[in-house]
Amino acid sequence: MASNLSIKDFYRGKNILVTGGTGFMGKVLLEKLLYSIPDIGNIYVLMRPKKGKSIQQRYEDMQRLPLFDRLRNEKPSALKKIKPLQGDVLFDNFGLSERELENLSDEISVVFHFAATLRLEAPLKDNVDMNTCGTQRALNVAKYFKNLLVFVHLSTAFCYPDYAVLEEKMHAPPVNPSEIMHLIEWLDDKQVNLLTPSLLGPHPNCYTYSKRLAESIVENAYNNLPTVIVRPSIVCPSLIEPVPGWVDSLNGPVGLMLGAGKGVIRSMLCDGNLIAQVVPVDTAINAIIAIGMIEGSKTKKTEMIPIYNVNIGHQKPTTWGEVLQVAKDYGRKYPLALPLWYPNGDITTNHILHEYRRIFYHMIPAYFIDFIFFLLGQKRFMIRVQNRINQGLDVLQYFTMRPWNFPCPNYDSIQTKLNDEDKVTFNTDLTNSDRDKYMRLCVEGGRIYCLKEDPSKIHINRRYHNFLYVLDWIVKIFFWLMILSFLACWFNPIKTAFSYGGSFVKFLPILGRVVFDEDI
Repeated sequence: MASNLSIKDFYRGKNILVTGGTGFMGKVLLEKLLYSIPDIGNIYVLMRPKKGKSIQQRYEDMQRLPLFDRLRNEKPSALKKIKPLQGDVLFDNFGLSERELENLSDEISVVFHFAATLRLEAPLKDNVDMNTCGTQRALNVAKYFKNLLVFVHLSTAFCYPDYAVLEEKMHAPPVNPSEIMHLIEWLDDKQVNLLTPSLLGPHPNCYTYSKRLAESIVENAYNNLPTVIVRPSIVCPSLIEPVPGWVDSLNGPVGLMLGAGKGVIRSMLCDGNLIAQVVPVDTAINAIIAIGMIEGSKTKKTEMIPIYNVNIGHQKPTTWGEVLQVAKDYGRKYPLALPLWYPNGDITTNHILHEYRRIFYHMIPAYFIDFIFFLLGQKRFMIRVQNRINQGLDVLQYFTMRPWNFPCPNYDSIQTKLNDEDKVTFNTDLTNSDRDKYMRLCVEGGRIYCLKEDPSKIHINRRYHNFLYVLDWIVKIFFWLMILSFLACWFNPIKTAFSYGGSFVKFLPILGRVVFDEDI
């Protein structure tokens, strides 16, 4: 039965505070709120000066992104509702003055706390300061807001790796978060790095550890603040809004697809039979906006803090192997521009095979290319690029080599709590979506928005792609001929076996001379 609750009615006239509003998910949140809820109040976006640009310059740059095209074209006045607010979650009270806090105290009704560092490989001190301490600072600021209806904390579905089933409920943190926050304040970087392995325990990286601690802090604040925790799985390019395939980050599967399409990632540890636990960014944002309304309109608090696993892996099960195959097929038909080598990478669960491929397909070509650049007097970069790729793969492979189980009853119930109009505008059910089309959109979005390539030049890319295909086979043939020649040279039984090949083996480059020329 459809509910009478209306998302537009709930947000009408309400002022919002967003941290992390300049990030991938944050920008999509801003665009969706302004486009789909025309009567929303002002949206205060916490921003900091960066790379020599003021917050106003950053805001103007952000408005020019393709992400905001439909707003600029259809509802340009809506953009005036975004109010850049200079501040930083790394500072107490975001670095805001008492006067600024007082002005906001009567205005803000909803807080979306998205600010976080997504560098999974970043050291513990950086992750805790931004993700854990930053969350505590956001909660402290929220206490000033007299009319606060809901504080939506963006977490991650992967913050409890020591549990086989990650339900929509809290688990005890491994340590008291306040102790860790004091620890990084008292100790220097070297001391914290020495302690990190023992602190992480089952956590594969400092990111999931710091997000788990942050959840504990949000839960502790639930008695005094209307908090809710949202745990998205791997967030991928948009399915429909604001434009299909929108992405501005190489994090996650898109970076792997593009890296493979460019020929620089040729091997990865990944179980192709496992379900890819992902969610399109626009679907995740639809859910988050709806959750804000559902929890913010409750007149009575539940005993336990509300938690939502935002994931579609159970709605449209797709394995990593299927993702790879679709990406490969599409990449061959519509190749990326100027790949380093013919893109023919693969996934494996065999660590030895992966290490062999990593050495021969990643590192040796990188050293060879840098050597050529050295001889030409050019700047060398390929070894540095491959080291970063290897570092990134080491982090991501933890998530692609084990099964993840995210029961989502709260998330699945969202649609049942929306009226008919909101079910369409803020859809969270992708059961009937076209899976293969979406994966192709992911590659195309990465091509256009991340790599800035021109799709009209694909015919040129295709010719170069065909050239690399022939070159790849030539190199492979000569490589194996050299290996077999080496074996024939040192092991007489192998040499004798090849001699039975007669004239066919005799005319093979390298191997024929070794087998039939007694002087070699």
